[in-house]
Amino acid sequence: MNWTNKLALAILSMAAAIASAETAQEAQIKKLIEPKMGINIKVDSVTKTPYGSLFEIRTNGDIFYTDENAEYLIVGKVIDTTTYKDLTQARVDEIATINFAELPLDAAIKTVKGNGKRVMAVFEDPNCPYCKKLHHTLQGIDNVTVYTFLLNILSDDSAVKSKNIWCSADRSKAWSDWILNGKPAPTVAANCPTPNDKVLALGKKLRIAGTPTVYFSDGSRTGSALDAKSLEDKLASIR
Repeated sequence: MNWTNKLALAILSMAAAIASAETAQEAQIKKLIEPKMGINIKVDSVTKTPYGSLFEIRTNGDIFYTDENAEYLIVGKVIDTTTYKDLTQARVDEIATINFAELPLDAAIKTVKGNGKRVMAVFEDPNCPYCKKLHHTLQGIDNVTVYTFLLNILSDDSAVKSKNIWCSADRSKAWSDWILNGKPAPTVAANCPTPNDKVLALGKKLRIAGTPTVYFSDGSRTGSALDAKSLEDKLASIR
């Protein structure tokens, strides 16, 4: 074996040792932190983060942080002070990827613009101000199909507004009139069926905690505000 091969083998061995050490460290932190999390709380994974010396703790879809000795439990968001990106939210969205084809699209309002080839689903509450901002942004986006799931979690009258919109003759228009222009849909019969309970159960299953939450056709998710360029870039990147 020549010296070049020996050097390559040594580098690979060193990398494997480092990876093994990190895995062992993460396992040790998991062993230390889990008893401190509370009764019946299972830690799904512990992963070293690229920011500071923090370790990410995943448990039941939630993310916490701890130090290398598992002495402190940190609850909150990690924000990049250069870009002001919410790194915790980005990580939550990353691990919340779904199979888009499994969404019950019959429980959503379908709106088609242009050829409708690009597809996205949005979980929204009729009383959500950020949802209104998103739809004003969508005004400048063409060739897209948007499936809107009315997730009533913000106000007592959210379900009433959603019911009136869902039971309208033209759901897409009724939703657009409300979310863009604040024009409420006419009151409908009390016995008009809606997918409200189905959507609430789906939102709970997907661990959606706020609106709008957007899923793209590749299964990726974002709960962050998107400007027109970011949204267009994301839609264009999906093939």
